[in-house]
Amino acid sequence: MYRVSAGNSSDSTGRSAALSSHSAPLMDIAHPIKRDFGKPDRGWRRHLYTVVVEADTDAARRFNAVMLSAIILSVAVVMLDSVEAVRARELLVLDILEWFFTLLFTAEYIVRLLCVEHPLRYALSFFGIIDLLSILPTYLGVLLPGFHVLVDVRLLRMLRIFRIVKLPLYFEESQVLWRGLVRSRHRIMVFLGVVLILVVVLGTVMYLVEGPSNGFTSIPVSMYWAVVTMTTTGYGDIHPKTPLGQFITSLAIMLGYGVIAFPAAMVGAGAVTAARQLQRPPRVCPGCHAEGHDADAAFCKHCGEPLPPIDG
Repeated sequence: MYRVSAGNSSDSTGRSAALSSHSAPLMDIAHPIKRDFGKPDRGWRRHLYTVVVEADTDAARRFNAVMLSAIILSVAVVMLDSVEAVRARELLVLDILEWFFTLLFTAEYIVRLLCVEHPLRYALSFFGIIDLLSILPTYLGVLLPGFHVLVDVRLLRMLRIFRIVKLPLYFEESQVLWRGLVRSRHRIMVFLGVVLILVVVLGTVMYLVEGPSNGFTSIPVSMYWAVVTMTTTGYGDIHPKTPLGQFITSLAIMLGYGVIAFPAAMVGAGAVTAARQLQRPPRVCPGCHAEGHDADAAFCKHCGEPLPPIDG
């Protein structure tokens, strides 16, 4: 009996290890924003962690409010800096403000690296890279003048708002839309192929009907007209002048409304299916207790045990 229990225990341990090795990548894929950087056990690093990383304390809320205001003001400074008249008149003020926000965000970046147990994991995360890119262009513009063209990359600071307002809380809803796109990808590819054929046909027909004298100088130019017309954009730089060309344009515009509505219906149907699946209880393997199986799976992809039927 003891040997059997030990064998079962080791088998269970092996299954748990296999489950952990398989489930970790799945968690990274399903939640790429939510990553554990490690909370210090005690000391000043733990205090900084509760203020800078967490958001359920009064100090953290005040810190997030200050950083949110700084992000919005820094983006406004970058925008004003791109207006030539404002820059010529307020160059010194804009430079002072830019360096103030750059140093502030640099200090925040360093504090975030110091207060987590895994600073490299944070530095390589999505928001860690965004934090670095939001301050790096200013320093590169000074050290390497040839990199001044990258200064506008500072507008990536706007993405940092998503962390402060806790956008990851809505990650599950965005997963519904993403799964809807994945489910509809084959139909979308077929649809885009059909649209491309229609653009080529319409462009060729309009090139033959209107000709270079009316602005349709080539088939590629006529295809550009077809894209602009079918998407109901209508720049007006090229337009038909013959009655037949105007009739074809009317048909292309009406066809364009279907072009706009059709992919939305496909993605919507896929999103509804994905939402229904998310509402179902997960299918748990009775052998290794693994989750995340496909809807049509009959056996566990980890241990091979038969799976229970889908409820509902």
